[in-house]
Amino acid sequence: MSVQAQPTAATAARTTNQATSTIGLKVVMAVTGLALFGFVIGHMLGNLQVYLPRGVDGVWALDAYGKFLRELGHGGGIWVARAGLLAALVLHLGAAWALTRRSWAARPVKYRQWNAKQSTYASRTMRVSGPLIFLFVVYHLMHLTWGNVHHDYRVGAVHHNVTTGLAQPLAAGVYVVAMLALGIHLYHGIWSLLQTLGLSQPRYENLRRGAAGALAALVVVGNVSIPIAALAGWLPA
Repeated sequence: MSVQAQPTAATAARTTNQATSTIGLKVVMAVTGLALFGFVIGHMLGNLQVYLPRGVDGVWALDAYGKFLRELGHGGGIWVARAGLLAALVLHLGAAWALTRRSWAARPVKYRQWNAKQSTYASRTMRVSGPLIFLFVVYHLMHLTWGNVHHDYRVGAVHHNVTTGLAQPLAAGVYVVAMLALGIHLYHGIWSLLQTLGLSQPRYENLRRGAAGALAALVVVGNVSIPIAALAGWLPA
C-alpha cells in the first residue's frame, strides 16, 4: 500500500504566495491597461479633429488642439501626464512579462498535440500584438511628434503633418496594420479586465465579449479611418 505524501506547510505557503502574486500581477495589468485604454480613447478623439475645418481665425482645429497641448506642457501638466503614462506602460509590460514567464515555467514541456479549445485567437496573439504596438508607438513618435521620418514635417503644423504624412501609402499601411493589432490586443485586454474586476461568471460571458468587441471596434474604426481618408484625399486641406 502506497502512502500519499502530504504537502508541507512551506509548500502550501509557497503555493498560496504564488497564487496571490499572480492575482496581483493580473490586477496591475488590469489597472494599467485601463489607464492606457483611456489614453487611447482620448488620443483618438483628439486626432479625429483632423476632419474639422478651419476656425474663424483660420487655424485648423487639429492645430489648435496641438497648441493647447503644447501650452499645457509649459505648465508642466503634460509632463505629469506623460510620466504617468510611461509608468503605466512599464508596469503593464513588466506584469505581462512576469505572467508570461510563469506560464512557461508551469508548462516546461510542450504539448504533443495542442488544441485551442479554451483560448481565443486574440488571447493567443497577445504576446505578439503587444511588442508590435510598442514598436508602432516608437514609429508614431518619430513620424508625427519628432518628425525625423516624415518627408515634409513642419513644427506646430499638426494638421499638415497628419494629412501629408498619412497620404503616403507605406506610412498609411503601417498605421492600418498597427491599429488592427491594437484592436486584437484591446479585445482580449478589455475582456480580461472585466473578468479581473469581477465579471467572471458564465452568465456575464456574452456581455464581456460584446463590450470588449464593441470598444475594440470603435478604436479600430476611428483610428483606421484617418489614414484611409488621407490616402483617398478626403481630409480637408
